[in-house]
Amino acid sequence: MSLDQFGYKQELKRALTFWDLVIYGMIFMVPIAPFGVYGYIADASEGMVALAYTIGMSGMIFTAFSYARMSEAFPIAGSVYAYAQRGINPHIGFLSGWAILLDYILIPSLLYVVSAAALGALLPSVPIWVWIVAFIGINTVINVFGIEFTAKANKVILILEFIILGIFLVVGIYALYHGAGSGTLTAKPIYNAGEFNLALVMGAVSIAVLSFLGFDGISTLSEEVKGGSRVIGKATVTALLIVGVLFIAQTWVASDLSQGLKLTNLDTAFYDIAGAQVGEWLKDLTIIATAFSWGIANALAAQAAISRILFSMGRDRRLPAMFAKVHPRYKTPYVSTLFVAGLSLIVGLFFQAQIAMLTSIVNFGALTGFLMLHISVVNHYIIRQKSKDYVRHLLFPIIGFIIIGYVLYGMDRNAIWLGLAWVALGAVYLGFQMKRNKNQPASLDL
Repeated sequence: MSLDQFGYKQELKRALTFWDLVIYGMIFMVPIAPFGVYGYIADASEGMVALAYTIGMSGMIFTAFSYARMSEAFPIAGSVYAYAQRGINPHIGFLSGWAILLDYILIPSLLYVVSAAALGALLPSVPIWVWIVAFIGINTVINVFGIEFTAKANKVILILEFIILGIFLVVGIYALYHGAGSGTLTAKPIYNAGEFNLALVMGAVSIAVLSFLGFDGISTLSEEVKGGSRVIGKATVTALLIVGVLFIAQTWVASDLSQGLKLTNLDTAFYDIAGAQVGEWLKDLTIIATAFSWGIANALAAQAAISRILFSMGRDRRLPAMFAKVHPRYKTPYVSTLFVAGLSLIVGLFFQAQIAMLTSIVNFGALTGFLMLHISVVNHYIIRQKSKDYVRHLLFPIIGFIIIGYVLYGMDRNAIWLGLAWVALGAVYLGFQMKRNKNQPASLDL
C-alpha cells in the first residue's frame, strides 16, 4: 500500500530494512534493561523475577501480534493513534493517541533520570542535571541528522550491550557453580512454591513490563521502512522474542546469585549483586552499561518514536501543524524532535528524585494504549472486514486484552488515578473541539 491511499504523501525517507527495525526495537527495549529495575521487581515478586518477565513477555507477544495485524492494514506512522483512528474511529483514535502520549512523552525523561542516577553512584560530585542535559543534547543531534544515522548508532550500541550482557552471564554462571549464591541454577526464580501468590507476581509484572516498552515503537517507523507493510509486524515480533529470552536469562542468573545476600537499596540491587558475588569491576561495568544504554541507546530510540507520533498527529491537525514540519535536508521531523528534547529536560529535572512514580505513570499510558490496539484489531477485521481468521483477528487480541488489563489492574493506585486524570483531560479537550467544530473530526489545533 502507498501513503496516497490514506491521503498522505511520502515525506520521510524510506531507508530502513527488517534488521534495522529489529535492532531499533531491541535498542528501545534495552537487552540489559533489568539491570536498572531488578531490585523493584525482586522485591515485589519475592525473588521470582524470571517468572515476572515470562508472564510479561507472554502478554506483550499477543500485543505484538496485534501491532503486526494493524501495521499490515495501515502502514503509516502514528502507532496506536493511527491504528485506533482508522480501526475504530477518529475520536477513539485521538483518545488512544492521547493515552500513549503519556508513555512516549515521559519515557525519554525516565530514561535520562535512571541513567543520571546510575552515573551519580560512580561520580557523586557531578550533579544529576548535568548528565540529563548531556544525554538530551547528544540524542537530539543524532535524531535530527537522520534516521539512517540513528540506525548506525544503534548497531554499535547494541553490540556493546550484547558484549556486556555476555560477560555478566558467563562470569555469573561461573560464580554460581563455584559457590556463590545458591551454588547452582535453581527453579526458584521462575517458581517458588512457598512464596508464590498470583496477585503478588502480577504486581511485579506491572513493573517488569517497563522493560518491554519499545517494541511498539517499531510501528512508528512505518513510513521509513523498505520491503512492504509486513516487515513492521515481523520485526516487532522478532525483536520482542529475542529480548524477552535475554531478560529471563539474566534475571534468572541474578536471582540465584542473590541468594544469601541482604539487598537494602532497590535502585542498585543488580549492581550490588554483581559486586558482592563477582567483584567491584563487574558492579562498575553494569552501572556504566545501564547509564549509557538507557541514556543514549534507549532514549535515542524513544525520542525518535515520539517525534514520529507527534509528526503524525500534527499532520492530521490533531496537534499544532508545526509538529509535522520535516527538515529540508535530513528529512526528519525536526520540530517534533526538538520539542521532545525540551519537554524531556523539564520533566527529567522535575522527577529526578521520583523514579518509581514516573515509571508507573509511563506504564499506565502504554498499557492503556495497548488495550485500545487489541480492540482496534477486532473491530477492523472481525466487525468491518468480516474476517473468518478467528485465531489471529479475535482470539489473540482477546487474550492480549485480558493479560494487559489484569496487569493494568495490578498497578499502583496513585499511578492509575494520575493516568485516568490524563485521559479525562484528553476527553474534555476532545469534547471542546467537537463542540467547536461540529461538522469536522476533532482537531487539536491551538
